[in-house]
Amino acid sequence: MKSAPHPKITIIVATLNNQLTIAACLEAIQELEYSKESIEVILADGGSMDKTLEIAKKYNVKILPTDLNAPAAYNYAMKNTSSAVIGFVDADAKVEKEWLKKLLPHLTNPKVAGVSGGIETWNTENIWSRSIGYDIKYRYSRMNKYASRIATMNLLMKKKVIEEVGGFDENLPSQYDTDLGFRITSRGYKIVFDPSTKCFHFNRQNPTEYFRQQMQYGKNTLKLYFKHSKLIKGDKITDFTLNIQPALLLSSILLFVFGLSRTLRALWYVSAGILMLLFCYYLFSAIKISKEYNDKTAVLLTAIYFIRVTAWLTGATITSLNFVTGKSQVKETD
Repeated sequence: MKSAPHPKITIIVATLNNQLTIAACLEAIQELEYSKESIEVILADGGSMDKTLEIAKKYNVKILPTDLNAPAAYNYAMKNTSSAVIGFVDADAKVEKEWLKKLLPHLTNPKVAGVSGGIETWNTENIWSRSIGYDIKYRYSRMNKYASRIATMNLLMKKKVIEEVGGFDENLPSQYDTDLGFRITSRGYKIVFDPSTKCFHFNRQNPTEYFRQQMQYGKNTLKLYFKHSKLIKGDKITDFTLNIQPALLLSSILLFVFGLSRTLRALWYVSAGILMLLFCYYLFSAIKISKEYNDKTAVLLTAIYFIRVTAWLTGATITSLNFVTGKSQVKETD
């Protein structure tokens, strides 16, 4: 008796200047334990100037030169496939061989729109990357079986559900996955989080790279919250204590500026108090995570958290100034 044929699946990889990771990403997809004839891989390139495309041409992938941001590239790529199930894998991530085998069964439930695996750190030899990975892993560990949203880093989705909610919001160059997940779950669908399935992510390797990435998130988080005000209260991945931190930092900065006036010099003490509060919270969280994963270097998260909140505030400030001046920044990358 013949086994049932594997349903066709299209895996979309959006990329822009990922020459360091694209080979391993595509190799991992090729090695998936699944019928090779049933997997289509689309590389949606946003205009890479490095060797990304040169490397990608060595693999069995369909290359779509888009010059678009990630959500626009996803929408465009989906129009070029007839698959009912769409996989999303970041160009700086690699999935385990059993990825499809473990995740696909979840989609048999008609109320399940998508499913994602857990996230591990790829480049653990770098202490910055490893510490960032601990933070991501810890935040994801707080999730239950069902999530309100999930990153497109490694995700399987039913195409018809994505189309039903109107696809990805192309005006959100980042945070588009949060927006999509919110719109999908608001209609009663479920998104499954299966931590037993592994994806390995190449985290940022130094403070500058991390700041740039988080600044992009900050730019678009403000847009996201204007669109969905309910998200301000946070979720399991990004809770309210995270969301309020940029406001606390901004308050500290404003109080310091106002304190430049001699009559308001006492405000400096309040400003310093807010900064000390943030430092104590960051140090406590870093120590907690370092004990959780038995790695003292994770105390570096104290600095990483300060970098993140500064980047988020910077991004939000840029978005606010662009709104006031009428400028638009749609095509952005992280």
